Amino acid sequence: MLRRPVEFTNYTSAQFAATLKELGIRQSVGRTGICYDNSMAESFFATLKNERVHRTVYPTREHARRDIARYIELRYNTTRRHSGLGYRTPQQAHDEYLEKQSAA
Repeated sequence: MLRRPVEFTNYTSAQFAATLKELGIRQSVGRTGICYDNSMAESFFATLKNERVHRTVYPTREHARRDIARYIELRYNTTRRHSGLGYRTPQQAHDEYLEKQSAA
């Protein structure tokens, strides 16, 4: 089992919040147990886990990092169609957006 490099409590500590405030960064933290606070991220990570992570045994953290990056770049973004994008890939949606921007 891979351990998280940073525990979630680090992001909710008073010291972390004070540092963000000092740097002029607005912290965005959803409520515990409320999946709708960040539904797009929740959906992405559920898909990543179901389609890749839970089906693979990684010998090292580095193998996991490389495989997951490959999955995102070569499968999730370029060939996997998404219902929220009208059954287009993220790459297709991005390309269409750029075309519209250059035509305007």
